[in-house]
Amino acid sequence: MNASELSIVFEPLLPWPALAALGGLIAALLLVLWWRRARGAIWRTLGAAGLLLGLANPNAVQEQRQMLNDHAVIVVDESPSQAIGERRARAEAAVEQIRERLRGMRDLEVRVTRAPGASSDGTRLYEALDRALADVPRSRLAAAFLVTDGQVHDVPAAPEAARGPIHALITGDRNERDRRLIIESAPSFAIVGRPVQIVVRIDDGPEAAGGEARVTVQRDGGEPQSFVVPVGRPHPLDFTLERGGQSLFELVVEPGRRELTLENNRAVVAMNGVRDRLRVLLVTGEPHPGERTWRTLLKSDPAVDLIHFTILRPPEAQDFTPVSELSLIAFPIRELFEVRLNEFDLIIFDRYRRRDVLAPVYLENIARYVRRGGALMIAVGPQINVQQSLFNSPLGAILPGQPTGANFEQGYRPNLSDPGRRHPVTADLPGVESAEPRWGRWFRHVDAEARRGQVLMVGANARPLLILDRVGEGRVAQLQSDHIWLWARGFEGGGPHAELLRRIAHWLMKEPELEENDLRATVRGPRLEIVRRALEPGAPAIEVTTPAGARRQVQLTEGRGGRQTGALAIEETGLYRISDGVRSIVAVVGPLNPVEFADVRATEERLRPAIAATGGVIQWLVDGVPELRRVRPDREMGGRDPGGRGWLGLRANQDYVVTGVSQLPLMPGIALFLLALGGLLIAWRREGR
Repeated sequence: MNASELSIVFEPLLPWPALAALGGLIAALLLVLWWRRARGAIWRTLGAAGLLLGLANPNAVQEQRQMLNDHAVIVVDESPSQAIGERRARAEAAVEQIRERLRGMRDLEVRVTRAPGASSDGTRLYEALDRALADVPRSRLAAAFLVTDGQVHDVPAAPEAARGPIHALITGDRNERDRRLIIESAPSFAIVGRPVQIVVRIDDGPEAAGGEARVTVQRDGGEPQSFVVPVGRPHPLDFTLERGGQSLFELVVEPGRRELTLENNRAVVAMNGVRDRLRVLLVTGEPHPGERTWRTLLKSDPAVDLIHFTILRPPEAQDFTPVSELSLIAFPIRELFEVRLNEFDLIIFDRYRRRDVLAPVYLENIARYVRRGGALMIAVGPQINVQQSLFNSPLGAILPGQPTGANFEQGYRPNLSDPGRRHPVTADLPGVESAEPRWGRWFRHVDAEARRGQVLMVGANARPLLILDRVGEGRVAQLQSDHIWLWARGFEGGGPHAELLRRIAHWLMKEPELEENDLRATVRGPRLEIVRRALEPGAPAIEVTTPAGARRQVQLTEGRGGRQTGALAIEETGLYRISDGVRSIVAVVGPLNPVEFADVRATEERLRPAIAATGGVIQWLVDGVPELRRVRPDREMGGRDPGGRGWLGLRANQDYVVTGVSQLPLMPGIALFLLALGGLLIAWRREGR
């Protein structure tokens, strides 16, 4: 659309300060003439005015203008919370009606942009609005319409007043009610064996406080626990981590009387278990070359608190040495093996046999300690075959290997058994890449029959060398040789003694990465990678339940070291449940607790400050789609408010570009000369009479 505009423009022949000074001087002279009532004052005034007007050089300027269209933007919220109730249907109907009404307005371009599903940061409507207006000058924005439920998470903290008007159309219903589970506080890390609290709050809305609700907590897909939690106020839930590594707590509150969605009735907490310090009690039955290996290995780890006792002289020894010269302190048997026994994470017996140092009651305490979740390791020598061996004590009931009485005093190279090649404790040890490990030889093997557990390593004559077993809630490791120190000394190239003993200790500590029968899932890019470890070959199909409740079958592929792997393409975010028929785990894709579902009640509270700053209006679509009107861009020039009850305004900016200019002087030089000269002549004649 083209238009023209006529205006008066001054282009002074003298600088404005000089022209102002000249005008002031002339005005002073004229005032004197008027005060004296001179006859030619009026003509001198006309002449001076003509002179000053001519020096100001007025011009008539006519601009040829091309009027530019204004822009109206409709931003549609397509986040998951819009799927609740009739919100999406209302939004689509409102968009169509607004577009239809805007088509009838002249000089207006309409854009519709849709904000995609919620990101990890929630609904981002203002980002979508900025993208839609990236190439539109703000002087040409007529209005923006946000069609949303009001749960917008990128509302600017300091909105710009010149941006609008921006109007909001709320798609939900007023005074909606919904129960949601809120995690008030939860630590990211917790020390294994110590109590930890997760503080939760059940929110039914300010008008529905009071009462109780049941919260079910499931840890790593295990057996659920139930808690009764008061509604409306924070409540702590107490737990104790039993192992290191990450643990996922899934919390679900029972539905309330009125629900918009059950998505925010659940929450997930990820907590990493760490050990404060590994407390180890090492008891060496007699001095031998391997004693230093144990001590050096355990003392080299700053995370290990080691108490080491070596029995240098048994009580039955008769060498007439005065008792006062045998020791500076008494051996704290009762304190260690009765009072503070449960404070230790691991107990190691190295070449120990009963010599009336530890009474049977203390050994019974150790057996009870293991059954209740403790860890015991025994490295045996020839002493296991004597009558005073630990096997012939209360500990014999929990030992997986029964000594046969035979000792093999010959060179042999420790090797892995078939289960050992699949067990994470031994599967990937350095040097086992081939069938025959590249390790140095040992020269003593105490024979035993494996009554329980798994034989991971074999020694002389392919007899059991390393046996691991679970006893009650605890674990036991039995090493049928005391020659691992040869690897530490580098004999014939040595061997992975430090790595082997570290893995055994961590398996005894129930570290999850060393579980022989384990199921894990990791999110890597667009895939959910599943790894199953098992001692038995054969890869069963894994069942995966998606966040939407659909079930998928994933076939695993057999790999090295007892690993079976598979992958599933990720199509949605949320909580995935993975099961192999025996074990069940959960994996979280995306944020643990999406911001989008933290609160799904329709509201105008989040948008009100930003909308008000732009002069916009908030309307609820349950009242119908409001009317649309064009209004002047500023109130000082008689413009109207950009919205009111039942209607929304679009600013008529009347922006343009100039395509041509014609200019005509209003006071030509000859006219100026004649006007000034005529005024002076008439004034002279009047004064000369």
